[in-house]
Amino acid sequence: MSIGHTLLGLLESGPRHGYDLKRAFDAHFGHDRPLHYGQVYSTMSRLLKNGLVEVDAVEPGAGPERKRYAITDAGVTDVAQWLARPEKPEPYLQSTLFTKVVLALMTDRNAAELLDTQRAEHLRLMRGLTERKRGGDLADQLICDHALFHLEADLRWLELTAARLERLAAAVRP
Repeated sequence: MSIGHTLLGLLESGPRHGYDLKRAFDAHFGHDRPLHYGQVYSTMSRLLKNGLVEVDAVEPGAGPERKRYAITDAGVTDVAQWLARPEKPEPYLQSTLFTKVVLALMTDRNAAELLDTQRAEHLRLMRGLTERKRGGDLADQLICDHALFHLEADLRWLELTAARLERLAAAVRP
């Protein structure tokens, strides 16, 4: 996820302080990974340097002065271009799991057990996501669906690999 573009997009609704940006980010996108304040301020500093935001106001606070940021026309253009650009699909051609299966076979370890253990972990995570989905709002349900669909694809791969272990072992063993 592009944190900079996300913060710029949040600024399109109006100027905000870094604290408000962090809260909005966490509410909409940070369910599993809340943003750290340091990330917000370092990102805003970079966006300011690149002319994508400007300081709209500086207000005194109990601690340091509070800056309120506003998106510039260049920032709006940058967000529009980012939103219009399709994301590159990630094919996972060199996954860690595939590497582990091949190395297990090459070293005469139990690759079937490795696949079973991984399958159990996937199913555990899927149960948790399904429960989260039941209690979540629409955004949370969609995020969980995305993750569940990827995990289902992984499970299909685990089953296919388990069915082909003997052939794979013959191909990778010296």
